[in-house]
Amino acid sequence: MNDKMEIRLTDYTKGGGCGCKIPPAELSEILRGQKTSNEFGLLVGNSAGDDAAVVELGDAYCLISTTDFFTPIVDDPYDFGRIAAANSISDIYAMGGKPILALSILAWPTEKLPAAIAAEVLRGARAVCAEAGIAIGGGHSIENPEPVFGLAVNGIIERSKIKRNNTVQEGDVFILTKPLGSGVLSTAMKRNLLTNEQVAYLVEQLVILNRIGAQLSAFKEVHAMTDVTGFGLIGHLLEMVNTSGLTAKINYAAVPLLDGVQELTDQFVYADNTMRNWKAYNTRVSGVVGGSLLTLCDPQTNGGLLLAVSSTELKTIEAFLKAEGQFYSVIGSITAHQGFSIVIE
Repeated sequence: MNDKMEIRLTDYTKGGGCGCKIPPAELSEILRGQKTSNEFGLLVGNSAGDDAAVVELGDAYCLISTTDFFTPIVDDPYDFGRIAAANSISDIYAMGGKPILALSILAWPTEKLPAAIAAEVLRGARAVCAEAGIAIGGGHSIENPEPVFGLAVNGIIERSKIKRNNTVQEGDVFILTKPLGSGVLSTAMKRNLLTNEQVAYLVEQLVILNRIGAQLSAFKEVHAMTDVTGFGLIGHLLEMVNTSGLTAKINYAAVPLLDGVQELTDQFVYADNTMRNWKAYNTRVSGVVGGSLLTLCDPQTNGGLLLAVSSTELKTIEAFLKAEGQFYSVIGSITAHQGFSIVIE
């Protein structure tokens, strides 16, 4: 057996994927007083927790810039590279943009893990970048106690087509383009609770590009868009309605789950950051009961796009998604304020 298969990357880190994010409460404290908006030509900064920064280039075009990196969510280094790359590129798609260039970010414990393993991570990332039509033009690496990998990605978009995460309107309908549960499945994998077939299924889901976002930018009927990652569905819903004074009503029965997730949450298998997410959000949410907490707060890695779509034009967007072969589920709507920012029904 070669070195690649003998080494379990997840043994070298406490968390994995977007589940290793700094918890929301601590992140809010870190960013207090650090918000940027309309500085030095910024059109989109970090004031609303949007997916990427945007600056105007002129001639109606804008540059989108983002970075994302994390510790291994799977054991295979090639797959880790693929997943990290797809997750990083997703922020460009979530703004409606087209990715154009990536730079790699690598932190590696060279005394613990052979350089050949890191090379496999990069090879996986290059494969996904090639699928997205971009090159990894360079990057930076450091020595680190835990393996970390990700990308800084740039994209372009016409100014009129930028999709923000906080521009929802009353009466909008929520659409989710991927099932939830990657945090649950990756936790189960780390505990050796998954079969080889289930691990392969998880990897297959985690490397799916959210390229549909670039196409959705052309539709004015899509009022807001973001991707669901480490703060879970509830966390990203809160970002969407935070300043609107409106309520997101979610039909839990319509929220799709990855295969095997329900059975695992019935056994109380969940990622550590699930409870950290809930602790940060629970006072603003109503209707979370039983196992729904473990799925709605599950930290996602390269999760689906969350769209707020005009209810009068829902059929137009559904027809487009169906024509593109895109998975989706209509999971709720936006109403006048009902005492909570999110109501689960």
